[in-house]
Amino acid sequence: MKTRSTMSLLAAAVLATACATAPMSTPTLDQARADFVSANNNPLVSQYAPLEFKQASDALNQANAAAARRESLGDVDRLAYLAKQRIATAMEVAKGKAAEANIADAGRQRTEMRLEARTAEADRAKREAEAAQAQAAQAQMQAQSAQQQAEAARQQAASAQQQNAALLQRAAMLEATLVELQAVKTERGYVVTIGDVLFATNQATMTPNAMSTLRKLADVMTQNPNRTVLVEGFTDSVGSSAYNMELSQRRAEAVASALHGMGVARDRIAMKAYGEAFPVAANDTAGNRQQNRRVEIVLSNEGAQIPPRAGAR
Repeated sequence: MKTRSTMSLLAAAVLATACATAPMSTPTLDQARADFVSANNNPLVSQYAPLEFKQASDALNQANAAAARRESLGDVDRLAYLAKQRIATAMEVAKGKAAEANIADAGRQRTEMRLEARTAEADRAKREAEAAQAQAAQAQMQAQSAQQQAEAARQQAASAQQQNAALLQRAAMLEATLVELQAVKTERGYVVTIGDVLFATNQATMTPNAMSTLRKLADVMTQNPNRTVLVEGFTDSVGSSAYNMELSQRRAEAVASALHGMGVARDRIAMKAYGEAFPVAANDTAGNRQQNRRVEIVLSNEGAQIPPRAGAR
């Protein structure tokens, strides 16, 4: 568009020059034409001052037409001057609006920079908040874990306290029962003796009193599952050794069977017959011989094996 306009103006100028015999231009008109070409080549003019440039173009056309009609130099100069002013106005308007556009663009850039800075600040604050939230959650989990551990420790302590109380109670009951059974504490364990008077004469059948004693011992065994018993049978020296061994065997078996019948597991009951061996008194009187006719029940210590007999007990 500008090119056609420029070409039109230049053609008009050439036509005026070709048809004239007098000078077809003036310095002012030449300057106006040069200014017009410069404005036409300036992109800012077409972008920001198209109306003003159109007015300048019209003014220059009028000047060129006046020159072509060979009007007076004064009129040509006046019209050329007016065209120059129009061109200058278009240039100034373009320059001013370009400056305003630059200022506006700089403002926009500042706004964008501030927005980016605020966005970055918001993102940073969000990350910090998320990190703080994660730390708080972790601290809460640690506190809950510590609380659970404390509760578990408290329960363990309470359980241990209950177990200790039960052990003490069981030990007290055991002690009381053993005292009642007149048990004797030895290195092998507590020894309960069932004397000859608790058996039928020369027999392996126990009397009701013997059964009562064994019931108490069976209760002790039930309350103390980590203990075992060793039932040992003895006689005096009257009669043959074979008979005495057989009698002590039958009496020991009778006691072991009775304990098993009262609920004591068989594998917790051991048995040994000694006949007339290991007397606890000389076999010289009836009273001493009665002491030797006996069954001894060795109650093991807690969780321990009963050592082999090495002496009287």
